[in-house]
Formats: sequence, structure tokens, C-alpha cells
Amino acid sequence: MPEVAVVDACQRDGAGGSPTAVLDDAPFTDEERCRIPGELGTSHAVFLRATGIERRRPAYTLRFFTAQDELPACGHGTVAALAVLAEREGSDHDYRGVLRTAHRSFDCRASRSGDGLTASFDPGPVSLRSAGGPELRAVAGSLGLTRDAVAGEACVASNGRPRLLLPVRSRAALAELTPDFTLLRAACDRHGLLGCYAYSPPDRHGRAAARMFSPSIGVPEDIANANSTACLAAHLAGSGTRRLAVDMGDHLGNPSTITATVHRGRAGHRIRVGGQAAIVRTVMR
Repeated sequence: MPEVAVVDACQRDGAGGSPTAVLDDAPFTDEERCRIPGELGTSHAVFLRATGIERRRPAYTLRFFTAQDELPACGHGTVAALAVLAEREGSDHDYRGVLRTAHRSFDCRASRSGDGLTASFDPGPVSLRSAGGPELRAVAGSLGLTRDAVAGEACVASNGRPRLLLPVRSRAALAELTPDFTLLRAACDRHGLLGCYAYSPPDRHGRAAARMFSPSIGVPEDIANANSTACLAAHLAGSGTRRLAVDMGDHLGNPSTITATVHRGRAGHRIRVGGQAAIVRTVMR
């Protein structure tokens, strides 16, 4: 019977966050892996497998599952996994490691902050392109958005899978979105999109709000989405924004915040994304 940690990932001020199941991998079938989120009331489950030492740090392979399918990456799932790994190490020092997903390996770290931890990682390069008219109209229409509610240039961003980044004029307009999930899923499937990350323009301190809709992967609305926030950071870096704190989950009763910072290097922009996390319970499945 595996021990499963349920982690609230990307909390805001020590509360809320996205409940995520984290456990050591075993000879499960993919069908069994997909059952775990539903059994534990989480949107995602993360499976850990130790792979030795890489770059003189402990290395783990991560696999991410929703109730519907496996995902190649999951940002808040990565934050949750880091909270578990740091807790297992039990040191007062920062935890540093190497994580590997289906397509890449990357450095990560976690540090203690009160009763919880703050975790961050390198989400990898982000590709950006302008959103085409048909995909933009289809997705915006499924959200009930009129043209005057769109506050700037929408784009398609990918750090593994493409998703539409859609700016809306205000937090209030964001809160009023009423997606038709059947139409949204059809639009995303037709245009090859993971989902739609709708966001309000950040203020001068980099504070923004967002809602991520991804019914195509079995998550109609995500409480926290770190990879999409990393994509937004890459998109806004061109206009000079270097730090973001994006509030999510309020509409679902689970306030969450994801942070992202942009660093300029010789090879271009580098991003770190993360948030606060806490293990809230451990169960034997």
C-alpha cells in the first residue's frame, strides 16, 4: 500500500493552494495512476522515481496524471513534488535537486518558510507566436468574451504544449467569465491547444490574476497553473516586466499565487517559477 502525500501547492499567504497527490512510483498501470486524483480529491497526481545522482545532486523522474490522461509536465505538480522531497530530506538547509520529465531535466530548489516551503524551478524555454483569428474567436466565444473585453494581444505560448494566453481588461471581467466547457474543449481540440489561460494585465508591481481552463485534459478549471504563468512571464518580458505574482483559484474557493521571475542571460531570457507549498495530509492508499 503506497503512502500518498496530499500537498497544497502554490498557496497564498499560507492557505489555499491546489491539492495535489504525490507518491513514489510503482508497477501501476496507467489506468491505476489515473484513478488516484479522483480517489483523493485532487486534480493531479505526481509519481516520483529516484534515479541516482545527477550534476552532484539527487535526481528524480516525475510523471504527472489527471483523471483522464498523462501529462508531459505540470508546474504546480512539480512544486508539490519538491515539497515532499524537501520534507523527506529533513534538513534546515535549502533542498536542491534535479528533476526529469518526459522531455527534459532541470534544476530545482526548495527552502523552508515557516510551516511550509517555497519551491521554484526552471520551466524551460518558451516559444511564442501570435494567436490566429479563427482560434482566438473560437476560444474567446466559448468564454463568453466580447471583443472589447480583450485587453491586448493574445498569443499562443508553449513550454511543452501550446496554450492560448488571453488578456482581459480587468480582474472583475476575469471573475465574470462563464465558459461553455463543451464549446471550449471543441475549440481547443480543433486548434491543438492545451487550454486557455485568461489573465488581467499586471499592475506596476507585477501583480495579476488568471484563470486556466483546460477541459481537454479533464481539468475544466485549474486552481493553479505554474507552467502557464511561466509562459506569461516570457510573453511580458518583452515589455519590461521581470517579476510576476499571479493570483488564481479564487473562483474555486482555493486562493493560490504563482510567482515567476525573468533573468536575462547570454542565451536569452531564463525564467524561474514556483510558489509556497505545504503537506496537508498523508494517507495510505
